[in-house]
Amino acid sequence: MDLIELFFVCLGAAVVVFYGVKMVRFAKMLYPRVCFPQPDSFFTSMGEWAVVTGGSDGIGKAYAFELAGRGLNVVILSRTKDKLDRVALEIGETTGQKVKVIVADFTEDDMYEHIEENLKGLNISVLVNNVGILPSHIPCKFLQTKDLEQRITKVINCNVKALVKMCQIVLPGMEKRGKGVIVNISSGVASVPSPMYTMYCASKVFVERFSQGLQAEYKAKRIMIQAVAPFGVSTPMTGYQKSNMVTLTAEDFVRTSLEYLQAGDKTYGSICHTVLAWMVQAVPQQILHSETMQDSLLEYVKKRVGT
Repeated sequence: MDLIELFFVCLGAAVVVFYGVKMVRFAKMLYPRVCFPQPDSFFTSMGEWAVVTGGSDGIGKAYAFELAGRGLNVVILSRTKDKLDRVALEIGETTGQKVKVIVADFTEDDMYEHIEENLKGLNISVLVNNVGILPSHIPCKFLQTKDLEQRITKVINCNVKALVKMCQIVLPGMEKRGKGVIVNISSGVASVPSPMYTMYCASKVFVERFSQGLQAEYKAKRIMIQAVAPFGVSTPMTGYQKSNMVTLTAEDFVRTSLEYLQAGDKTYGSICHTVLAWMVQAVPQQILHSETMQDSLLEYVKKRVGT
């Protein structure tokens, strides 16, 4: 066998192994309850409280309800006290768990001492860093963003700094106890560079890299840290799109995403979103980044939100 033949044999073997591993991972995604089983006491064995940012709406609210339903008391944080109080009442009446509210506007950066003081002494099992904002509800090019200077600051504060500061507050207690879960909400759009959502996409890439690095640092401490990257979920941020096979309700998405908690440092949260990510990543970037595709995206969103 000459050198060229050996090269192609090795290349073929590497391709087989690569796609073989992908197929094994995909098979595991089909049966999460078998491949990643969780006892009924999985969350309560790690502590008494769950902390959820952006907990008054959408995915955050769904996490708060789901974790309370699994036996945890819940702290929900958001900027609107009326919404927080209504959700807290709903959770308490539905699950019987204690609910604590903390008013916090994560687009600012002056409330972390207040948050830390309110969380002091709580035995926190789960932290869900869910809070996040879009620079603009209608996709646009970076320089076309309205009030760009302010939006840059708000997006970085809400999508990046909030995540890091909440980990700074909660992680020391988890490290001391040697157990805990941190779920950081990214986005499926971070799977590829996404024109028209450039700033949002970049902030969610940070979420993934920070989560993966932090998991490597604290895995030996028996702390699970995972980035969750959903595509379509029917929430206020997405204009309450009609749910279907791909666009899930917040409740359904949260329920399935928690089944993949032990599947690694990143998950798309559901089998349909995993397949969608593979499809998006398979499309040549020349197509995704074309002016035609950008214009089509803009028209689709405008039609969806009725502008």
